[in-house]
Amino acid sequence: MSRISRRSFLGAGLTLWPLARRLSAFQIPVLPAFTRSPFTLGVASGDPAPDGVVLWTRLALDPLEGGNLDPVPVPVHWEVAHDEQFRSIATHGTSLARPEFAHAVHIEVDGLSPARDYWYRFRAGDIFSPAGRTRTTPAANRRVDRVRFAFSSCQNWEQGYFTALKHAADEPIDVMFQLGDFIYEQAGRPGRPRMHLGPRLTTLDHYRSRYAQYRTDPDLQAASAAFPWIVTWDDHEVDDNYAGPFDRQLDPVEQFLVQRAAAYRAYYEHMPLRRGSLPTGPYAQMYRHVAFGDLASFFVLDTRQYRSDQPCNDGVHEPCDGVRDPSATMLGDVQEQWLFNGLHRSARRWHLLPQQVMMARVDLAPGPDEKISMDQWSGYDVPRTRLLNFFATRKPSNPVVLSGDIHNNWVNDLKVDFLDPASPTIGTELVGTSISSGGDGVDFPDSMRDVMRENPFVRFFNSQRGYVRCEVTPDALVADFRVVPYVEQPGAPISTRARFVVENGRAGAERES
Repeated sequence: MSRISRRSFLGAGLTLWPLARRLSAFQIPVLPAFTRSPFTLGVASGDPAPDGVVLWTRLALDPLEGGNLDPVPVPVHWEVAHDEQFRSIATHGTSLARPEFAHAVHIEVDGLSPARDYWYRFRAGDIFSPAGRTRTTPAANRRVDRVRFAFSSCQNWEQGYFTALKHAADEPIDVMFQLGDFIYEQAGRPGRPRMHLGPRLTTLDHYRSRYAQYRTDPDLQAASAAFPWIVTWDDHEVDDNYAGPFDRQLDPVEQFLVQRAAAYRAYYEHMPLRRGSLPTGPYAQMYRHVAFGDLASFFVLDTRQYRSDQPCNDGVHEPCDGVRDPSATMLGDVQEQWLFNGLHRSARRWHLLPQQVMMARVDLAPGPDEKISMDQWSGYDVPRTRLLNFFATRKPSNPVVLSGDIHNNWVNDLKVDFLDPASPTIGTELVGTSISSGGDGVDFPDSMRDVMRENPFVRFFNSQRGYVRCEVTPDALVADFRVVPYVEQPGAPISTRARFVVENGRAGAERES
């Protein structure tokens, strides 16, 4: 990775932040006179704090044609209000939508009050954006009686409509966690409910166009504007099942990292992220901590950027020696130590880990044989055991892992030794299904009956589409698995497929309905 030259990134059109600022200094901002709205990609907010939040939008007159704006900075006015009618303005300002960032803007608002709703909007020229609602988090040491959140993942444009997000926009939640696969990188394929535009993604322009296509979805726009989002990526934002500097095509590391830099840059440009997550070439810090008063700590993880390559040639196989490799890592040394230190120091009641791939070691082969997924934590036995041993010995209060990736709902008891049925339960894993990936889905496929028998720590499985809605109080975490019956046509209703409760001080989830 040290061989990657500055020329490689500049040749790929990937300017770094200081360079971009110097270039923009020679460009005089122009006052736009738009005759139609440049806010075609909607608005969003994210990474809430007690005193502020990030506001996002991107100007694009023709979003599927590169935006079609002149390559000059454009002033964008923004305002945050105490009320939905914008009668009482809390704060406001003007920023520049710069061409080197695809005319995206990221406003880090501060000076707000903790634990309250705000409304925001942008203006370019005489045209206002749609309004969005956001919410700050409670002060770090404040007593908090309730946190409401949802988590989602895996929204494949081609495989269905984002109807679940339309329903999520109506949920009374404080924040949405998006656990990855915000876009998919494959080339467009006809004969599906919808079709990707363009080829398989490899360049910055490719990734920008794909994000623009996804951001035009009205249901995604509604949910993006309804509450703040805390996002983290998985693999399809770059390349299916990539691991650290390695991709599945076995491209040279230097070549793939140039592609990864393009993907990371486009991700940042289209997400409500703080400057701390601005990529430097193929590197960006996505792991971060968000606290909700004295009640809950969320440790948002990145299980893609730092991991070692999948063992056993990836896929689903019998365990090979690489599964037990003591040098293997899922989080990287620095992120893992950051997580352990944060869990050790925290005195909050609930500790939640929003992350990407399933942590429980699920045996997918019936009978005495064993087959596990090498892309999940199952393929990284040593770092997973190290983390679960930390739960067992250091005993952070109420650890709950929130996972995405696999287009199914699961509820799993977490154990240090999954092969020993008598091993104590030391945590809980809630796995969210997809928004649309995999198509309509089914309630409970017959093939899962054997899997459930093989893995008694699995409490629930469902293969419909949707998201998980949670409410955390000092006494319990209640998780509602919200599903839609179909996604290959728009307009599906929403229902609660199951409700599970994790009681304070008692590891494992119990089904309530």
